[in-house]
Amino acid sequence: MRIYVPATIGMLRQLLDAGELTPVGGTAFALTPALRESYTSGSTEELEYVALTDAARASLRLLAVNPDPEDTDEQEPPRRVVVSADVEDVTLRPDLDHAVVRVSGPIPMDAIAAIHVDAPEAEEAVRAAAAVIDDADLGDEDAELALGDVEDHELAWYATQELPFLLELM
Repeated sequence: MRIYVPATIGMLRQLLDAGELTPVGGTAFALTPALRESYTSGSTEELEYVALTDAARASLRLLAVNPDPEDTDEQEPPRRVVVSADVEDVTLRPDLDHAVVRVSGPIPMDAIAAIHVDAPEAEEAVRAAAAVIDDADLGDEDAELALGDVEDHELAWYATQELPFLLELM
């Protein structure tokens, strides 16, 4: 099954060093039967994009945990990151949301299909959206607009062999 793992730049550095990615809380997103049923139409590609978008929003939550990078030793750029991987051992979690799955353990580098990362132009929008993501969940219209602004930025696609170069340029 193709899954989409929310991540951060720091997690990509750990992936490069360790050769595997451990999803936070084992959480990932995928085109699940529940997600497919929740849409009246849409191709497989379109519905996988929905799962990828859900993972990108979850990446904002990871960034919101430490909104002030000045407080850390490593100052990573604020960018949404989603890692696409093909794994078999997942548990569906429709109790959390239609696209949520739980991964049983670390994902090895050879299972990773692609890495999706915001371009530098998105950093201001990412920072603003990460600061208000919880407010958006509670229905705050301004916060929802900030999420819309960041979602206007498409994630760039990178092959796994490009990861060292991507991180070097950060």
